[in-house]
Amino acid sequence: MLETSPTANIFAILLVITGIGFLIYFAVKTLITSNLFQKGITLFQAKEYAGAEAAFRQVIAINSTNDVVRLLLGDLLNQQGKTEEAKELFNYVITRSSKNADAYVRLANILLLQNNQQEAVKNLQTAKDLFQKQRQPQKAETITKILKDIGNR
Repeated sequence: MLETSPTANIFAILLVITGIGFLIYFAVKTLITSNLFQKGITLFQAKEYAGAEAAFRQVIAINSTNDVVRLLLGDLLNQQGKTEEAKELFNYVITRSSKNADAYVRLANILLLQNNQQEAVKNLQTAKDLFQKQRQPQKAETITKILKDIGNR
């Protein structure tokens, strides 16, 4: 029969308790993030931009890698006329995740509003290529139509 020392038992118990503690921490963090995200979406849809912005910024503070929230915050800022701040967020997402086609589309939208057609077209072309690589042909086709419309102006 294999005997274990009291020290080994205490170590095993502490290890299990630590593991459970981490699981609880991450579960609570996920729940808080999810609730804040949903609150931000609800407020954004209700056009209560200040509250939505605060909720999205809290989500980013808790989960700094959440690009979806950054894109939504950028959309929100763009709606409020804070285009430079929105542009910075979209560029940040592109820098962090160069395969995020939605960030290129959103940045192109701002560039078009700023009459920077050449840069907008570059971003749209990148988005189209990414959508094709990601097997999203409908989105790629939509971008193709937008590019044609820009070319016809």
